Order: sequence, then C-alpha cells, then structure tokens
Amino acid sequence: MADKPVVDPAAGAPAETDPLSPVVADTDQDNDLTGAVRRERDDYYDRLLRKTAEFDNYRRRIERERREQSDQAVVDLLQELLLIVDDFDLALTVDAEDSAASYKKGIELIHAKLHDLLKKYGVQPIDALGADFDPNVHQAVIHETSPDHREGEVIGELRRGYTINDRLLRPAMVKVAKA
Repeated sequence: MADKPVVDPAAGAPAETDPLSPVVADTDQDNDLTGAVRRERDDYYDRLLRKTAEFDNYRRRIERERREQSDQAVVDLLQELLLIVDDFDLALTVDAEDSAASYKKGIELIHAKLHDLLKKYGVQPIDALGADFDPNVHQAVIHETSPDHREGEVIGELRRGYTINDRLLRPAMVKVAKA
C-alpha cells in the first residue's frame, strides 16, 4: 500500500496532524445508522409482541365463546327435556286402577331413566318445599296466607326447578306463605 500525501487542512486536503479525521466521520455515520436500525428492530419486536398478545387473546376469546355456545346448546336441550319430565311427573300423580298398574309401572321406569340421564349430566332438582323463598332459585307465582307456616316459606311446588353443575337451569315455580 502506498502512503497518501499529507496536505494542509486549510487547502482542503487531509492534514498530517489528523490522519483519522475521515475515519471518525464515517464512525459517526455508522453509529447513526446502527442506532436507526436498532430503533427499527426494537419497533418491529414491539409490534411482534403486541400482535402475539392480541392473537393469544383472540384465541382465548374464541375458545370461551365456543364453550359458552356448546353449554347453551346443552341447556336449551335440557330445558326441552324437562318439559317432558314435567309431563311424566304429572302422569305419575294420577291414581291408576288395578288394570292400569302395569302401564303405570312402565311410566315409572321411563321416568326413572330420564332422571338418571339428567343426573348423569349434572342436572339436579331444587328442593323447594319447606325452604325459605330465594328469588335466585324460586319463582313465586302464588302468595297464600297460612297460619301453619312461617313468612316466606315455600309451601307448594307447581313446577320443579333444576340446576346444572351448580348453575340455575330453571327456577322452581312455587307457592309462598305470607303472614
């Protein structure tokens, strides 16, 4: 490599006293470019983290909505099934003659199977008779004066209520005592 001639700085050429001045100027430009690239990299990384978090939130929300939708479908089906259970409950309250005893026995077997099926899926009846009226699980349709019962006691059940996995499926329609 050949040596460069040394020129006076006033003449517009590099001086012998400052041989690194062009290198220092290039380093400042490199630092500016490196800083800009780092800021851009940090910006892209920040965007990546935000988009990843947004996607995770979206995935969780969609999964929760799917679960809620399937739970609601089960609840809708069970509410329709409970109407049939109500009809069986009503049919079993009728006194049967001796000739209809076998018919009644068949109805009782179907009724028992329905209740077993409901129990299998976490559906439990609400015990309302004798309990204090609770608007969270009871629907009062009749208020009746009764000296034999305390104020607010459920004295009659017109339609049985049910819970599914400790969540209200259907409130019990009840008759409540008043003073």
